[in-house]
Amino acid sequence: MAATQEEIVAGLAEIVNEIAGIPVEDVEVDKSFTDDLDVDSLSMVEVVVAAEERFDVKIPDEDVKALRTVGDAADYIAKHQA
Repeated sequence: MAATQEEIVAGLAEIVNEIAGIPVEDVEVDKSFTDDLDVDSLSMVEVVVAAEERFDVKIPDEDVKALRTVGDAADYIAKHQA
C-alpha cells in the first residue's frame, strides 16, 4: 500500500530529525534540505538511504541532485514507490 503525500512528508521529517537533529515540525514541503535544514551532502546520502528503506523505493544518485526540497523528495517517492 503506497504512502500518501502527508505520510511521506511526515516520514521524511522523522528521518531528517534523526540524521540532522532538525525538529520534525520544521521539516515542511517548501524547505530546502541544504539551505533551510542544514543537511549536507553526506547527511543527504543518509536521508536517501533511510527514505529508500522506509518507503520501499530506489533513488538513483543522478536523481538525488534534483531533490532540493522536502516537497521534491516527497513527490519523487510518491511517484516511484512500489
